[in-house]
Amino acid sequence: MVRLKDIAALAHVSVMTVSKSLHDAPDISAGTKARIRLLAEQMGYVPNSMAQSLRSRTTRLYGLVVSAVTNPLYSRLVLALEERLHEQACDLLVAHNLKQIEREEQIIRRFLTRRVDGLFISPVYRLAPQSAVYEELVRRGTKVIVLGHPVPFTQAFAHVTTDDQQASYLATRHLLDLGHRRIAFLAGPNSTPWAQERLEGYRRALREAQVEWDDRLVYAAGSRIEDGEKAAAQLLAEAVRFTAVQGVNDMVAIGAGNLLLQQGWQVPQQVSLIGFGDVLLAENWRIPLTTVQQPKYRLGVAAMEMMVELQRGNHPPNRLLPASLVLRASTAVPAA
Repeated sequence: MVRLKDIAALAHVSVMTVSKSLHDAPDISAGTKARIRLLAEQMGYVPNSMAQSLRSRTTRLYGLVVSAVTNPLYSRLVLALEERLHEQACDLLVAHNLKQIEREEQIIRRFLTRRVDGLFISPVYRLAPQSAVYEELVRRGTKVIVLGHPVPFTQAFAHVTTDDQQASYLATRHLLDLGHRRIAFLAGPNSTPWAQERLEGYRRALREAQVEWDDRLVYAAGSRIEDGEKAAAQLLAEAVRFTAVQGVNDMVAIGAGNLLLQQGWQVPQQVSLIGFGDVLLAENWRIPLTTVQQPKYRLGVAAMEMMVELQRGNHPPNRLLPASLVLRASTAVPAA
C-alpha cells in the first residue's frame, strides 16, 4: 500500500507538503500540487477514507432505507439520489426493510454505526404513535429525510412525497368526466398513509360530483398483483354493479384487470380500469393502462435538495410533489 511518506520520498518534499497538495491547500504552489498529484496517481495512491473521516468528522456516506428496490417507485428515486451524491463525491448505502419493523430498526442502527452523514427513509408504517429508533435519531440529531407522508412517529423530520390525495382525485375525476358513476375502488393497506390519502381523493371526487357513497364498491386489496386479483374476484362474487375499477396502485389495477379479462370482461368496452404510479408494466400491459404518473425522479432530487438544506443548518418545509394523469387505452365512456 502506497503511503504519503512514499510519495514524499520520491518527490523530495515533506509529508506535510504531500498532504497539503492532495487536499488542495492554498499555500502550496499550483506546480507542486500538479507534480505531486501526478506522482500519486502513477504510484497508485488511494486515500484512506477512514482517516479523512476522522479529520473532517464526516464520512461522505448517506443511507437509504426502502421496502425493496424491486418496488418500481424506488428505482428512479435511487438513481436521482446517487447522481446528486456522486456530484458531491459522496456515496449511497442502500438497504431493504422488507416492510418489517424489526429489520428497519436494525438497518437504521447499523447505518448509525457507520456514522452516515444523513438518512433517507421510507418508513415501515405502524399504528403506534412512537418508535424507539426514530426517537433515537432525534436525540442524536441525525439528518433525516422521510420519503412518505408524516405520521406521529416521524413528525420531527422533514418529509417529501407525492400529493397522493390530489392525484387520486384526478384519477376518479377522469372516470366521472367520462360518465362513470359506479366506480369500484380497490384500496391499499389501512395502516399506510398513502393508501388512506388515495382513498380520500376518491371520496372527495365523488362528493364534488354529488355521487352517493356506496360501501359495497370499496374493497380492501393490498399492493400486489395477486391482491388485485383477489379483490376483483370478490367484487364479481358479490354481484355489485360497476362500470369502472380504480386500483390503489398499478399492480393492484393490473391484477384486477387480469382477473376481469379471464372472466370474459372487455376493457375498456365493458369496464374502465385506472391505476396509480405509472410503473413500466402499466404502459406495456395487454391494454395500456391509464394511470397516475408519480414524479419518481423528482422525488429523489427534492429529497437531496432538502438534505443539503439540513446540512446547512436550515429546516426545510415538507414538500408534496404533484402527479399527472397519463391517459391510455384502458378507460372509455361507460357502455350503454
